[in-house]
Amino acid sequence: MRQALYLTGGFVALALGALGIFLPLLPTVPFMILAAFFFARSSPALEARLLDHQHFGPHIRRWRERGAISRRGKRAALAAFAFSALLALFLAPFPWFLAPLTAALIGGTWIWTRPEA
Repeated sequence: MRQALYLTGGFVALALGALGIFLPLLPTVPFMILAAFFFARSSPALEARLLDHQHFGPHIRRWRERGAISRRGKRAALAAFAFSALLALFLAPFPWFLAPLTAALIGGTWIWTRPEA
């Protein structure tokens, strides 16, 4: 039962990561890292395919080994956070814009403090 849940979680994360390729504010690589986590517990063959992937494999390995995010990835994530916070600031009434603004500050700070690959 647990293995089936991990496998399902892996495919859901993989699907969300695939959507992130086309949707600008949905991150791709974090979902691929999550998919690799789930596949490591349910399907070593699928995990190996992700680790061997030309684009996602290096990101997953760097995260696993050092908790590192590439400089380009940090910039993209911080830009997305800033865009979301500004959008909320202009479009959402008080106090509703505070939630995305707080999330952007917390998430951005966490990303900024990760080691760079």
